[in-house]
Amino acid sequence: MDNKPWRGKICKIIKGLFFLLALTLTLLPSPFSQWTYAANSWSGVDESVVEKIAGEHGRHAVAPLINTDKGDLLLFVFLLAGTIGGFAAGYYWRILMEGKGERG
Repeated sequence: MDNKPWRGKICKIIKGLFFLLALTLTLLPSPFSQWTYAANSWSGVDESVVEKIAGEHGRHAVAPLINTDKGDLLLFVFLLAGTIGGFAAGYYWRILMEGKGERG
């Protein structure tokens, strides 16, 4: 049996270095953070292409029927969809996982 006690120490040192690297990358500001401030000067495809062509053909943007941009409505919609999907997956669990229990 080949006992090498230094292997355990090296593994601990490597784990410690990875932890310090992750901690450093988490706490330091990102070099890409400047791009978030510059993003306001760039327009998206919707604004630069779609709205322009739609305006040329006499179609203009209208307000949505249900505005999900304000508040937590969009979060609630995703929660509701996940809940319904979870109940459906739970109800049909055996059919989904095992392929047994043919329902007719």
